Amino acid sequence: MAAKLIKMKTLSFFKANNNANNPISHFSLIRSMTTSKRVQDRSEKKRIHDLEITTEKWKIISKVLFLIETMKQEPEQIISVRSLDQYRRQINLPKPHKISDFLRKSPKLFELYKDQKGVLWCGLTREAEELVEEEERILEVTSEKAVEYVCRLLMMSVDKRIKLEKIAHFRRDLGLPYDFRKNWVFKYPENFRVVKDEDEVEFLELVTWNPSWAITELEKKVLGLSTLDDSVKDHVPGLLSLAFPMKFPPNYKKVYRYGGQIDNFQKRVYLSPYADASELTAGSQEFDKRAVAVMHEMLSFMNEKRLVTDHLTHFRREFVMPQKLMRLLLKHFGIFYVSERGKRFSVFLTEAYEGSELIEKCPMAIWKEKVLRLVGYRGRKKKIETFDDLPDMEDRDLFESDSEEDILSIAPVQEETLNAHDDVSCSEHSEMEIEDVCSAYKDT
Repeated sequence: MAAKLIKMKTLSFFKANNNANNPISHFSLIRSMTTSKRVQDRSEKKRIHDLEITTEKWKIISKVLFLIETMKQEPEQIISVRSLDQYRRQINLPKPHKISDFLRKSPKLFELYKDQKGVLWCGLTREAEELVEEEERILEVTSEKAVEYVCRLLMMSVDKRIKLEKIAHFRRDLGLPYDFRKNWVFKYPENFRVVKDEDEVEFLELVTWNPSWAITELEKKVLGLSTLDDSVKDHVPGLLSLAFPMKFPPNYKKVYRYGGQIDNFQKRVYLSPYADASELTAGSQEFDKRAVAVMHEMLSFMNEKRLVTDHLTHFRREFVMPQKLMRLLLKHFGIFYVSERGKRFSVFLTEAYEGSELIEKCPMAIWKEKVLRLVGYRGRKKKIETFDDLPDMEDRDLFESDSEEDILSIAPVQEETLNAHDDVSCSEHSEMEIEDVCSAYKDT
């Protein structure tokens, strides 16, 4: 009914205005009505297919890592499949799809077996256990770097403190351990401390300002600076005039139209993310360019130089960034790329990627690739063994079919979660098998 009313009003408008003396033409009206600023409606020529592929791979592995992490918390690192059903929302697996089917897609990581009562259990394979042990070693080795990045986030914030639950969003991206809120944050009292406000909300607060950490990653790269140089020990952040590296899709031919605007933006001085920004006027050119610098710096800290965009929006006040953050990210296409796979978009630092691959891979990024190689193995379904020689009580729906679904339709997740289990990024788009991902955008 509403659609019919809109259509009638539109036709009436055309009849009333469709004459030679009216400056509004039929074509211009149609164009104004169909122009959209939604990310999904962007020109395909601005879409970086390689980074869309990267997003799809990340979505798959994030679900697998969540399940591995869940099992790690169990005393024997095994859990009944029925118990895993409570985590459907976290891995975005709607009914009637079975958790057991999802697990069986990665038999090199997950083992399924039944006990004497016919209860289906899941455990980690030996290869998965070895990967878990390797991850713990990597987190230990890279802990000092994680401390630096957390401190630098605190140094960029207005009050030099951030809610612990917000930092939880970046836990995996920064390479923080699962128990970082209970144990890790208390291991470095010389760097930061946990404080509570009057409402008993926990914050992580900076203890020591390190001048050598108040140098942006872009300054280090362009100026060849190092935190070990004597010249940076007394560094005071201030105005910068460094151009941000930019990358565009090879088939995007309209860069020349905006060349002047891009050049003017790149030459504009801006305030360092580590300098006091309280005097900047929201909406000003200086304000917006500093916001670009803050996002560039934050993405530089992350293991894969990417973040879920709604995680960024939680830090608008702390980092003095604009309310319409997505608009700014899309405006500076070339510095950032927003992937539209699902409703929870991801933003990439374009300079960090060559095609779909990270140019410089940290140990955790390399470790994730090892896990990814064991995900989505497409073998025939195997019989599940029991603890004894009793006849196996197979589930017909699970084992009698020779075919597996190639695509799982994933339902939307409306609410945002903050506990340690829920910082996995869920997608609302269709899910793909690993071997299907690279060909998915071939004809796009």
